[in-house]
Amino acid sequence: MKLKAILKITALSLFLGACMPKAPGFVLPIFGDKKLNGKDTVYHTVGNFQLTNQFGETVSNETVKNKIYVADFFFATCQSICPVMSKNLLGVQKAFEADDSFLILSHSVNPMHDTVEVLKNYGETYHAKKNKWHFLTGNKKQIYDLAKNSYLVNALEDDGSDEGFLHSELFLLIDTQGRIRGMYDGTDNAAITKLISDIKLLKKEK
Repeated sequence: MKLKAILKITALSLFLGACMPKAPGFVLPIFGDKKLNGKDTVYHTVGNFQLTNQFGETVSNETVKNKIYVADFFFATCQSICPVMSKNLLGVQKAFEADDSFLILSHSVNPMHDTVEVLKNYGETYHAKKNKWHFLTGNKKQIYDLAKNSYLVNALEDDGSDEGFLHSELFLLIDTQGRIRGMYDGTDNAAITKLISDIKLLKKEK
């Protein structure tokens, strides 16, 4: 799959997200499939995961339990969109730096190269705060499956691209129950402003 096709899929995702109606009682839409379980509506949620952060610590569903977080995908040697995305995430971190109920999870799509040491150096470059912004490495298949099946975005290895990897530029806003509540272009300043605003809205949701 070439970059142009990836961008078309991303654009479609953004369009669908913008048109998605809000569920009753929610301030933001809920992305993904849903089904009825008796009288209850069951929404798509992020699946189980266990990865390692830049400090060699395990990060899993337990880490984000009852927390709001932003997830994205990148790789340390990326010279195209990743630096812009990471710079914008630094702005998000600053907006919620003192908020212990908010986290950022950045998943490497090149975990063979992006070791704990590499990610620690990368995190320091962007002034990532410990226990606030996790740069994650681990099993490549798990990361790629997590992107596709849980976060509903693209992450793949493609020798036809200049850098060898393709991944979505989207930031995913995840609520305290693991549901996707927003998708934002991580390279767009206006989208980042909206993301910060939507996080504040989500924190008010009962």
